[in-house]
Amino acid sequence: MDFLNPEQVLNQIDLKEGMTAADFGCGAGGWALPLAKKLRTGKVYAVDIQAEALAALRAKIEMVRANNIRPIQADLTQGLGSSIQSGLLDLVLLTNLLFQIEDKDQILKEAKRVLREGGQLLVTDWKTDSPFGPSEKRISAAEGLELIEKAGFQIEKELRAGQYHWALLFHKV
Repeated sequence: MDFLNPEQVLNQIDLKEGMTAADFGCGAGGWALPLAKKLRTGKVYAVDIQAEALAALRAKIEMVRANNIRPIQADLTQGLGSSIQSGLLDLVLLTNLLFQIEDKDQILKEAKRVLREGGQLLVTDWKTDSPFGPSEKRISAAEGLELIEKAGFQIEKELRAGQYHWALLFHKV
């Protein structure tokens, strides 16, 4: 696995049919679509601030009939930003998002709010030494670990995420 492959990363998590999840910063659905396929009867809230990305996602949803994805346009840096019910979710994904956000604490606070007790948080981002991605804003896995543990999550395991990314799985405590 050289480059980030959502299915290969998701295969390392114990996903069950019927789970409810969210993909924060979903973009055009690179992770939301494979996640929805794995959860089958479950639901995926695909949250992004960009209307264009969500329009592209809606087109893909229609094309593959992924009726278990609900796109939400929202600013996750605002309090209750996702509009998802508190304690509803089994899993939240943050993929290539932390490097883009100034207020990382607010994103993590929102993830914690929407997760049920013991719910999981999967964080994947660019390695600091990667030749790809925005080098000036990347955070290391160690920095991510410290930041996320401070926000009230406990590390479960490190996942294989390819040559250019790190991935950490946490649970809400």
